[in-house]
Amino acid sequence: MTVVGEIDLYTAPRLQAEFTRLLETGPERVVIDMSGVEFCDSTGMNVLLSALKRMRERGGVLEVASPRPAVRKILQVTGLDSVFTVHDTIPAELLTAEHPG
Repeated sequence: MTVVGEIDLYTAPRLQAEFTRLLETGPERVVIDMSGVEFCDSTGMNVLLSALKRMRERGGVLEVASPRPAVRKILQVTGLDSVFTVHDTIPAELLTAEHPG
C-alpha cells in the first residue's frame, strides 16, 4: 500500500477507509510505503495503530517502509518505531513481486 501527502485530521478518515477495504481482502502482510508522506500527525498515527491491531488480531503483520525523516522522527519520539517493523526501503521481495491489477 502506498500513501502520499499528509496524514492528518482531515485525511485520516480516507486512509482508515482504505485500510478497511484492504483488510477485507484478507492479506497476511501489509507493507505501507510512506516515502511520499510529508507529514503525519497523531490522528494519522492512530489510524496506523488501529490497522496494526486489526492485522495482528488476524495473525497478520503491518510494516512501514521508507518513512521520510519527519515521519521517522514522529515514530521515534512516540516510541512507535518499536511497535511497527520499520524498513528504510521497500523490502526487495515486494519490488520483484507480481501485483495483479
